[in-house]
Amino acid sequence: MTEWSASIQNAGSAANWQEKLRISLQGMQWSKVIEPIADKLANGDRLSIEDGMVLYNHSNLSEVGMLANIVKHSRFDKNVFFNSNVHINQTNICVLACRFCAFRRSKKQSDAYALTIEEYIKEMDKFAEYIDEVHSVGGLHPDWDVEFYVSLITAAKEKYPKISIKALTAVEIKHLSNQSNITFSETLERLKNAGLDSLPGGGAEILNDEIREIICKGKESSEEYLEIHRQAHLQGMPSNCTMLFGTIEKIEDRLEHMDKLRKLADESLMLQCFVPYPFLPDSSRLPQAQLATANEILRTIAVSRLMLDSIPHIKAYRMNIGDEVAELALHYGADDIDGTVRQESIMHLAGAKSSLNYGSYQLAKLVKDAGFSPVKRNTIYTMFNEFEIVPPKRVRRLSVIQN
Repeated sequence: MTEWSASIQNAGSAANWQEKLRISLQGMQWSKVIEPIADKLANGDRLSIEDGMVLYNHSNLSEVGMLANIVKHSRFDKNVFFNSNVHINQTNICVLACRFCAFRRSKKQSDAYALTIEEYIKEMDKFAEYIDEVHSVGGLHPDWDVEFYVSLITAAKEKYPKISIKALTAVEIKHLSNQSNITFSETLERLKNAGLDSLPGGGAEILNDEIREIICKGKESSEEYLEIHRQAHLQGMPSNCTMLFGTIEKIEDRLEHMDKLRKLADESLMLQCFVPYPFLPDSSRLPQAQLATANEILRTIAVSRLMLDSIPHIKAYRMNIGDEVAELALHYGADDIDGTVRQESIMHLAGAKSSLNYGSYQLAKLVKDAGFSPVKRNTIYTMFNEFEIVPPKRVRRLSVIQN
């Protein structure tokens, strides 16, 4: 089994990927619409928002996907990445009530919950043998401040020092900062010292404050989202970033969102992965949402790959888009398929139907069946090993003698 390592900033990209891309694009025939964009990519030029509009409006989705796949192949060859993780959502109690969220509960609702530190560790106990990452996001609990999370993360790291903790979205960091009356930087520093390894990207939604006022009133502003991730990067903590699409935004809003993220990534190269996922309408309260088709999901993933040159990884978020579309997305520029997950609440309460019973074998087989090479990674994309697909042993049973 081949193993290799990389820096946080490189995140496993081929060192000469832009030169490989230039060579791959030489002599290829493109439509008149796509040819100028392919030329810019071959020359190492960043695509503009206007280029993004062309890609979104181009009638030939397969051609857009082909171009995105060439960019991905130049950067990662046939590798597709995944890890072994579990989602533990520490509480569904939240002081906000975002209109797209089916997870949030008020403190008085019968199905509201808030895990104690002991209960959280017991949840980790169930999966610790199989995972190398715990991913924890949740509601903005009115009674929890930074000290609660320092205690939680410290306890988790003391028992499981080798399990990476990726936790707390930007709005959770803002909430803890407000609760504890300290700066974003101080909040992040205390959490990092407790053992927080990286930030997830959730909560970006669309980085347009007029849209945020409608779909997630009360959350962090666009600039606060960017600033919280910036402060994490300054302290050496990498992070992911996301985009929720298919609510009320326009195509221009999606592209401006991507532009803001890639400019942030330019500063430190510590935004490691972009996770675009469509709005899921079930059980939520946003009747004016547009709802994305499978073709639109694939196009958005492809456009993301082509626009986000300073963010190395594009994730096909299986929990949200399902196995079938995720497998197709690997041909449209996605190079990461998240992880085994094991359990998850936020997407599934919103209507996701994806399986939660996958182990590394099933996930690697999905990648292999799509025509790619499964590579197991760590949380922050610094350690990699080619995954050998070995079917689990079948339980042998003795024949029953019948009289």
